[in-house]
Amino acid sequence: MKENYCLQAALVCLGVLCHSQAFATERRSHLRPSFHGHHEKGKEGQVLQRSKRGWVWNQFFVIEEYTGPDPVLVGRLHSDIDSGDGNIKYILSGEGAGTIFVIDDKSGNIHATKTLDREERAQYTLMAQAVDRDTNRPLEPPSEFIVKVQDINDNPPEFLHETYHANVPERSNVGTSVIQVTASDADDPTYGNSAKLVYSILEGQPYFSVEAQTGIIRTALPNMDREAKEEYHVVIQAKDMGGHMGGLSGTTKVTITLTDVNDNPPKFPQSVYQMSVSEAAVPGEEVGRVKAKDPDIGENGLVTYNIVDGDGMELFEITTDYETQEGVVKLKKPVDFETKRAYSLKVEAANVHIDPKFISNGPFKDTVTVKIAVEDADEPPMFLAPSYIHEVQENAAAGTVVGRVHAKDPDAANSPIRYSIDRHTDLDRFFTINPEDGFIKTTKPLDREETAWLNISVFAAEIHNRHQEAKVPVAIRVLDINDNAPKFAAPYEGFICESDQTKPLSNQPIVTISADDKDDTANGPRFIFSLPPEIIHNPNFTVRDNRDNTAGVYARRGGFSRQKQDLYLLPIVISDGGIPPMSSTNTLTIKVCGCDVNGALLSCNAEAYILNAGLSTGALIAILACIVILLVIVVLFVTLRRQKKEPLIVFEEEDVRENIITYDDEGGGEEDTEAFDIATLQNPDGINGFIPRKDIKPEYQYMPRPGLRPAPNSVDVDDFINTRIQEADNDPTAPPYDSIQIYGYEGRGSVAGSLSSLESATTDSDLDYDYLQNWGPRFKKLADLYGSKDTFDDDS
Repeated sequence: MKENYCLQAALVCLGVLCHSQAFATERRSHLRPSFHGHHEKGKEGQVLQRSKRGWVWNQFFVIEEYTGPDPVLVGRLHSDIDSGDGNIKYILSGEGAGTIFVIDDKSGNIHATKTLDREERAQYTLMAQAVDRDTNRPLEPPSEFIVKVQDINDNPPEFLHETYHANVPERSNVGTSVIQVTASDADDPTYGNSAKLVYSILEGQPYFSVEAQTGIIRTALPNMDREAKEEYHVVIQAKDMGGHMGGLSGTTKVTITLTDVNDNPPKFPQSVYQMSVSEAAVPGEEVGRVKAKDPDIGENGLVTYNIVDGDGMELFEITTDYETQEGVVKLKKPVDFETKRAYSLKVEAANVHIDPKFISNGPFKDTVTVKIAVEDADEPPMFLAPSYIHEVQENAAAGTVVGRVHAKDPDAANSPIRYSIDRHTDLDRFFTINPEDGFIKTTKPLDREETAWLNISVFAAEIHNRHQEAKVPVAIRVLDINDNAPKFAAPYEGFICESDQTKPLSNQPIVTISADDKDDTANGPRFIFSLPPEIIHNPNFTVRDNRDNTAGVYARRGGFSRQKQDLYLLPIVISDGGIPPMSSTNTLTIKVCGCDVNGALLSCNAEAYILNAGLSTGALIAILACIVILLVIVVLFVTLRRQKKEPLIVFEEEDVRENIITYDDEGGGEEDTEAFDIATLQNPDGINGFIPRKDIKPEYQYMPRPGLRPAPNSVDVDDFINTRIQEADNDPTAPPYDSIQIYGYEGRGSVAGSLSSLESATTDSDLDYDYLQNWGPRFKKLADLYGSKDTFDDDS
């Protein structure tokens, strides 16, 4: 209430001040003469005259937010020519004229009819003019003036944001800037202290402070620890009027979060960790985990683990699980319970990232002792070697010892071992093994030329626990013996030109040959080429060994002729260098060919000579004549066949079912009982009264009723059929079982009549077979036969 009274008193004072300014303006207007001329001297001595406005006024002011009962007097307009007789009319136009500002057209008094807000509009521009009341003739030129709205402190300060969020590192020095908050005041900053703001902190002491003039928040306490308290809530106030009493204020909330720094080293929660591992564990298997706690977060809390000491450094390793920040102890090499039963490790945990500002806080690492106990396990047998290589000669007799494998049980029990061969690696069963001592033997002779190496796998298993087994690879090399004779390396063939005996022999070989041996190089080359002893003095050809595993074949004479002999077969003996050596006889084919003067081959065929010697010209003419006669006969035969009306082959469309066979024997009908024996329709088993079903297997024997048994030689077809129907209806072995029974009797008194054509009274001429045309292509021939009768009758 006191503040409201003070505001009303201030508004009244401001109103009185405005009235005083208006009266002073009016008084000065009265003092100034109206429409007096003013003379000025021009540059050339010419006197200029201008009219002077007869009424003037100053700038007007009106206070904002005025809530009095009467309109506020803004000011008064008055002209010097106004004598007060009411002939002058004052007109007001411009911004707010007629709505906010009104003028008394007689007195010139201007009033504000509405409450004004400077924050909405700070000033208004208006236009005033004095005119003759009767004629509306302007008495003076229009003049513009401004009405300014005078500010009062009616707007509290407002911050740009309702809430602020800021971060500052923990353990920051006092006075570290955190954030700057800014408030604004809608009041006029040029008038009074309405917009002069002062910042202060309402909540958040003693941790933070704020600068009164700038709004910058700073830390006020040293060594604030994030691990103790991470988040702070601060309330900042902005007050106008320079912070004095009566000023308006606004507040905002600031959430300040302490960010983490690496100011805490990792610490193990215990001094010793106990772990165990089985001796059957494989390398890479996890043994246990350790974890050092670091209250820091993010990269500041990252910890890495290392083994720095201990007797198990060579057997164990540790890795870091960065998701759980744990150290994972793993087996690096196999351990043996019988060799050593316990190990000790010293594990160190250290921070990955260290802040040099806090290095004085001490080493950012910690150590712990890890004790690992080895547990005994039933281990599989162990071979004395990781693999075995044995040798055996090819063609060795079955039962030859190849070699031995040996395994033992590493456990203290030292269980006996049983050996076996993995038959998936010895599908041909070349080998066998003694299950007790591990000696490997052959089961059949081996051929090195087929397989030089044989790879098998041998199992060793404990006799008392077959699941505990080990496997070792065994490579067996088949040693070569000289069991293959050398042969030609290729199917060689030689050519020699026919020539006169007087022509000198050529020093060039007819052909150069080489050999190939399947045996190893130790039993193969060097190869020796020669002629067999029985033709060592061959008059036509000879062989010269080149002593480089090749040989040349040369002609011993000239004068070869195709007419005498066009082909020569030369046997050549090839021996290898094995112990003992082996040899084979290979045949070389040498053809006699025709050559030109330069020795180039022209033809190696002897056909021309053979034809001249065996066939005459007359024989050739006879053969050609026979061939011509045969061709003529074939052409005539084909021509005659094409001229025939009927084709040689029955085509598909002329089906054999179109043949009509006529029988002269016409039956006697249903009543003719002398033409056949009815007893043949009866089942022989039915004579005794029982007819077995062949489509099902009955569960019990059916005994027919005696009254239904027909006479063996009965000729009454009706009784015969009725008997069969009753037997089928009363058969309990498979009711209701579907079956088909065919009878040769049509029955009497049928409404549909008989289907037999023998008793029909009509003739073929009385029937219409045109419907057969609609039965499709299968009945086309039948429709043509029966449907064409009418056409024939019409033609006749």
